Amino acid sequence: MPVGVVTDSIADLPGETARALRIGVVPLILRFGNNEFRDGVDLSPEGFYRMLQERQEFPFTATPSPAAFVEACERQETSEVLIVTVSSKLSSTLQVAARAREMLAGRVRVEVLDSGTATLNEGFIVLRAAEAARAGASLEQVREAAQRARARVDFLCTFDTLEYLRRGGRIGAAAALLGSLLKVNPLINLRDGLVQPAGRTRSRAAAVDRLFAFAAGYSRIEELAVEHTACPEEAEALVERLATLHPRERIYRSTMTPVIGAHTGPGLLLVGILGDREGRPSESAATR
Repeated sequence: MPVGVVTDSIADLPGETARALRIGVVPLILRFGNNEFRDGVDLSPEGFYRMLQERQEFPFTATPSPAAFVEACERQETSEVLIVTVSSKLSSTLQVAARAREMLAGRVRVEVLDSGTATLNEGFIVLRAAEAARAGASLEQVREAAQRARARVDFLCTFDTLEYLRRGGRIGAAAALLGSLLKVNPLINLRDGLVQPAGRTRSRAAAVDRLFAFAAGYSRIEELAVEHTACPEEAEALVERLATLHPRERIYRSTMTPVIGAHTGPGLLLVGILGDREGRPSESAATR
């Protein structure tokens, strides 16, 4: 039987893609006031961002239970499963998945892989693992396919505010940008699984130009995504620009999953890529 592949909802995979490749998705938990929601199951992204703008409460997130991962692995109906999780430096989801692996010992052989990233970049790693599994690869080969993809994903994003990341404790080295928020549009990425500053610009338009330049710096693009939190018009305009670099119909578009949105707030615009480039362009904090 093919190797099963399971991930968490932060991978932000489109539902139809996950179903087509039989990828199990375990939702993280979102708490908004006295209400608790399963990420992407009980609350749509659109509904969440309306709540975020209308309510005064600050949302909180939590990992799923080990039992949720056990159930997802069992639904794969196979004897071997790879679980790919969000960066272990951003969430304890990896540890929860490892506990599920222990609970399944003797029944299902489970490997757990830290993606080192989040959003659809995590999703791209999962896609490559699932494609290898569908082609008949062994568990070791599926893991190797995911690891190869992990080394080739990157993203760049711009924010209206870093306040949500600060409140949620995920801001990392990007805290250095907080003092200039009234003057600049910050850009961030992930390095070694942690949020890092990637520059700043004097205007939102200049920040979007940086996102386009980031993609244009690739000599080969295999997968490309544009994600946003409550700024669909900007996202669609960026897709149109990026269509000069990559077929428009193959650009993934996503309203960011609520668990991510809880830590970013509205106004995030992100470009994620699986591909190759000659070196890495400078990401010094040059102001334009």
